[in-house]
Amino acid sequence: MFEISKPRRLTFKTVATLSLASLLAVPQVFAQSYPNRTIKLIAPYPAGGGVDSVARLLGEKLSARLNQAIVVDNKPGAAGTIGADALAKSPADGYTLMLGSITDYAIAPHVHKSLGFDLRKDFAPIAELGYGTVVLVVNADFAARNVKELIAMAKAKPGELSFASSGLGGLQHLNGEMFKQMAGVDLVHVPYKGSTQLLPDLLAGRVPMAFDSLPPHLPHIKSGKVRALAVASATRSNAIPDVPTMAEAGITGYESATNYTLFAPAGTSKDIVSMLNKEVNLILKTPEVREKLSSLGITITGGTVDSVEKRIPAEIDKWNRVVKNGNLKFE
Repeated sequence: MFEISKPRRLTFKTVATLSLASLLAVPQVFAQSYPNRTIKLIAPYPAGGGVDSVARLLGEKLSARLNQAIVVDNKPGAAGTIGADALAKSPADGYTLMLGSITDYAIAPHVHKSLGFDLRKDFAPIAELGYGTVVLVVNADFAARNVKELIAMAKAKPGELSFASSGLGGLQHLNGEMFKQMAGVDLVHVPYKGSTQLLPDLLAGRVPMAFDSLPPHLPHIKSGKVRALAVASATRSNAIPDVPTMAEAGITGYESATNYTLFAPAGTSKDIVSMLNKEVNLILKTPEVREKLSSLGITITGGTVDSVEKRIPAEIDKWNRVVKNGNLKFE
């Protein structure tokens, strides 16, 4: 004769422990199975520009490391905010990413009243790849041969000289506005939908200058079709070492840089974000990628997720001052 044992009673503590273990296991299992399908990488600027070039390089190398296809999806317009809005509305599953700019999205709240996203709430920063050189570039036939001559010309002809940008309210636009404020000149802003759209008019002389990221202009600088008057970084660019900084050219304190940061939608698993951060940092250490980014005038940073997040408040404050000091209106 045998006795049937009574089922063991599960205490609240046991249930809580099992439930917690199950919850902790979910993201780990999910992260281990990620990715198992194609990843979309949004490039919020047109094909052929600096962001597009870096996005395609990153997509190629990240695809090889993850053993999964990565498709670059160009969504240009509104100074990068159309692509950013698409990211914010995407599922937070790690299958939609974006190579965007902390700087642009720090500027955006001061520009767009009905912005469909918030940099601090809707994006999960993954890794900062680096920052790129901003260059003051002019048409080859432009009369001013340096920054001082440009300022003198602009003061002699207030409101007659124009500068192009990749979009109203974007970094390139604000670079021009900051120059106007610091140099005490009046320039007319001419917005385009990206650097590749403004290039034909710059090359033809229909617009004389731009305060733009270096990559799309570099081939034309080297061929002599346009001239670089100054770079906005604290030190000279290795890509164009003969070009002075703005400080050297007489505009002390003028500093700006493009930014290349990989984002996911807010709420994306921390395990996935951490894994992608690790992979991006490994990619940035490879000689091929370092050489390629350096040739584009990009200074590689890399680093942790926390290091990216710490930049956000400072960038928002900096560009807020430029907008307020210029009493800029974007309606």
